[in-house]
Formats: sequence, C-alpha cells, structure tokens
Amino acid sequence: MSVSIRDAMTDRQLFGTTFGGDSFAAWRALLAGFYNLALDDDEAATWMALTGRAETPQEAAHELWLAVGRRGGKSHVAGLLAIYEACFTDHRERLAPGEVATAMVIASDRRQARSVMRYISGLVNENPMLRRMVLRENSEQIEFANRAAIEVHTASHRAVRGYTLSAAILDEIAFWHVEGANPDVEVIAALRPALATLGGKLIALSSPYARRGVLWNQYRRHFGHDSPVLVAQAPSRTMNPLLPQRVVDDALKDDGPRASAEYLAQFRSDIASLIDPDLIKEATRPKPRELPFAQGTFYTAFTDPAGGGQDEFTLAIGHQDSDAIVVDVLRGLHGSPAEIAKEYAALLKTYGIRRVTGDRYAGRWPRDEFEKHGICYEVSQLDRNALYLELLAAANSGRIELPPDQKLARQLQALERRTGRSGRDMIDHPPGRHDDLANAVAGLVTVAQARRNTVTVAPLPF
Repeated sequence: MSVSIRDAMTDRQLFGTTFGGDSFAAWRALLAGFYNLALDDDEAATWMALTGRAETPQEAAHELWLAVGRRGGKSHVAGLLAIYEACFTDHRERLAPGEVATAMVIASDRRQARSVMRYISGLVNENPMLRRMVLRENSEQIEFANRAAIEVHTASHRAVRGYTLSAAILDEIAFWHVEGANPDVEVIAALRPALATLGGKLIALSSPYARRGVLWNQYRRHFGHDSPVLVAQAPSRTMNPLLPQRVVDDALKDDGPRASAEYLAQFRSDIASLIDPDLIKEATRPKPRELPFAQGTFYTAFTDPAGGGQDEFTLAIGHQDSDAIVVDVLRGLHGSPAEIAKEYAALLKTYGIRRVTGDRYAGRWPRDEFEKHGICYEVSQLDRNALYLELLAAANSGRIELPPDQKLARQLQALERRTGRSGRDMIDHPPGRHDDLANAVAGLVTVAQARRNTVTVAPLPF
C-alpha cells in the first residue's frame, strides 16, 4: 500500500509523533496540496492563503518554492521530504543496473549540510522500519536497501552532475551565491536534467532575503498563479505557532526590515547590489594573477588584518597607470597573524614599499608587527562605507584593473548597499559571507588616488 505525505506525517508508526500535532497543521496542508491530495475545508483555506491561489490544486506540482520565516520548521520538513522521497517512492523499475535514486539535500555550506543530515539520520534511526532499510551510512550519505539514497551536498553546479535524482531539496537558497563560481541559477540548471529521468521533485525552502536570485524570481513569476511551479510564502508563526510572539515583536522593534524578512517572510526592499557584475568582468584582466615589480613605478598598498578565525589577513599592492589604478598583487592568508605580517612585510619591500595603510578597527597589534619588520603601518581615516564608495566610483568610471581572482569577484559581486534606520546607506557583505579581499582592494583604490601625485621613486635597499 502506498504511503501519502499526509500518512507519513500523521501515522504514529512513522513520523506522527513529530509532525502529526497542531503545530505542523499548516505544513501538512501545504504538502498535501503539493502532492495533489484531497484537502478538507480547513486545509484548503490554509493552502490558498499560503500560495496566494484562488483554487485548490488540480494536479501535483513538480516544483515547490517556499519563502518561510526563521524558526518555521524548514529544516525539519526538508529532512522529512528527503526521507519520504527516498523511502516511500519505488523507482527501481526505471533505474538502470547499478543506478541509485538519490534524494539530494543541498545547502549553502558544509556546516548547514551536516546540520540537516544529522536531523535526517535521527528521523531514520529512531524508526525501526526505516532503520532496517539502511545498508550503510556516513556523515554525508544514507543508502537504503530499495536502491535509494539520501545525500547532502554544498551548492556546486559541478558536484550535482552525474546523479539520477528522485528529489532535490534546496536549503536556504536565498543565501546561496547569486554570482561567481557557483551561482544559484547554474546549480538549478544542473539539477533539472538529473531530475528528469525519475520525474523528481525540486523543493526549495528558505527564509527570504534580498529581491534577487532564483527564489525571488520564482516568487515574482509564480506566486498566486495557476502553474506547475508552486510558490508559497508564510510568516514563521503561521508554520510554527509554538514560536513565541514576543520573539517576533522584539525583533521588529530592534530592526524592522530585517525582522520582516526573517520572521514575516517579506523580501527586503532596502538591499541592493553595490557593483554591477558586468563592471567587475570588464575591469578584470585575463592574466596574470600577479604583476611583477617594474622599475620606476611608485606602488602603494592596503592591508585588512585578521586576528585568526575564518577571516583572511589580506594585502593589496597596486599603482596608478594614467587615470587607472592597477591591482598588481592581491593575497589573503589564514594562520598566525605575526607570521603573515612578516611575510607581507617582505613582499612589500620587493615593491619598494615602506608604508602600508590598514583598517583602523584592527587595534595596535598590526602597527607593532609591521614595524618589527621595517614597515610603517598607517591607520586609514575612512570607514568601510567610504572605502567601498571610492571603489564603486572607480569601477563605474572604468578606472580600475583587477586581477583574475574568482574569490575577489564573488566578494565584490556580493557587496550590498543597505538603507539603515537612520536613512544612511551602509555597505557590507551578506550574512555569513566575507569581504576581506574586496576590502583590501577598496582600500588600495582610496590610498592610490590620494597619492596619485606622489613623485615616483625606485625601491630602497633592505
């Protein structure tokens, strides 16, 4: 006998103890409609409110895009759907010898992927029937006896190729890269052929963010419309009424635009990309990655120190060529700050540089470390906003040459201009991302422009 998604969520022998209560009623209505199950009156009202549609579904949808507030139960449901597609749908008749039907859960990074996998593993191993189906399991995969598997991956259009997918479940897709080496559209384009053989489901669950990327585009095109692509939108407490209202109220008082996205599932209108990606491509030289020292050229440098952790200690070296600023060298390192400062000091000397400008928030230690090695560390008088505005002006006017560095390109493309509560624009990287290389380049642009009339000197002997 086949098991419907509603059965899986309500049967206490399956997942009813977790998903069968009132707190998951909205999820049950939404997923029942997605799989084209008959809806009772309460479920129909909930389904239409979540999807913006005027009628209940007439057929199962092949894609589901969910903009749901934080703490709304998205990761729990992502795990449930992965197990449902892997264990309760038999694809063996359509599989070639040796082929496996894979339900793939894709997250923006390994930490998030492991978090989802731990939840999936818990649901599987707590259920005696499912536990007996497991052939092998590790931190990234569970393989079942029915020639099905669940795997977790990070968002890469290369990593998802070569699979036969029964489902692709995309976790927090609003926070995936929009540009760079693995943009969200390329990952989706790589997934759709892998889903075609088995007619697999594409399911994306995320808190909304800025008005860009595939989640926003699908919402704009399909929300409220009769389409095989189902789009739903719901505040956190609609999907999880156990979340205290005071949590939402306090967040709205603290930062209204952010809380509206995180808890009310509204796409933010106060965030825009800082630099047009086409400008970055136009400014990037094809090669080489680093330009060697040229006699008679006056070089300047900017560093963005890091005291450890995930941030990189970065350094940019460049020169003025007519009206353009050329970024000759760009480096970013992890490790001992003292050892990195020593290495950078030696590099600066090869370009005849005795002074480096750096971030003013790094404290006293960068000055002390660079001075140990004969380099004067000058503190920038401009904050990050001002540095990035100088970089934007240089990019818009075509006055910058960038090295062919994919990480730099991703960081530049991800920079956001946000309107703060005071009305002042603020420029920063998205949540969970970094801008260390971009900040070094922005600082170099500012320093090079300020010193463009300095007399050219040859390198000093050290």
